[in-house]
Amino acid sequence: MHPYLVPITGIFLANADSTRATWSRSYMLDQFDFFGLVAANRRNLGKDYMKQNPLTSLQQLEAIVKECFELPEREYQYFGVELMAFHKKLWQPSTIELIEYCLVHRSWWDTVDHVASECLTHYFRTFPEQIVSVTVRWNKSSNTWLQRSSIMFQKAFKAGTNSALLSQYILHHKDSKEFFIRKAIGWALREYAKTDPDWVQQFVRTNQLHPLSEREALKRLGK
Repeated sequence: MHPYLVPITGIFLANADSTRATWSRSYMLDQFDFFGLVAANRRNLGKDYMKQNPLTSLQQLEAIVKECFELPEREYQYFGVELMAFHKKLWQPSTIELIEYCLVHRSWWDTVDHVASECLTHYFRTFPEQIVSVTVRWNKSSNTWLQRSSIMFQKAFKAGTNSALLSQYILHHKDSKEFFIRKAIGWALREYAKTDPDWVQQFVRTNQLHPLSEREALKRLGK
């Protein structure tokens, strides 16, 4: 184990709850082990540790985050994503490779959406020249989680949303049979509806979406 992770492992163990760990494992369909930490407590413990032990190089960050995604307990993956986000000042354009690593390893909706909220918005706002080349590749990928990320990466962009790109990515996958893609389409449209409800309503009227996607898109607008 990387020396940086030894103390935080001790902290997680000291706050572990076996009952909660069993519940969390069941909730995640028995795909992952857990220490059983309450999310808010885990975040606070991790943030305090990061503040006291800041990293100084991108190479350190990459090595530690990747190891977090190799360890069995799910809290390590959450910590890895938050560690990456905490050290935004170290990021370079090449950091998208580390972000993508987190999207495609030990993937499920929880870590993928955590990466989206903690990292994707800041990364693409900091390096906008990367948007098209990266997200087009993700959208065309056979990986469900990269597809989902291409559809959802703009959900916090508000007025800065590239609606043409959003439309292109949604239409490429509107007939997907994958639940997490159908849900992502609806979620992305619902978020953009907060900024441009007329565009979203027109888009839904014009394009035949899966009922789940349409229902999610119009949830706060009404049909």
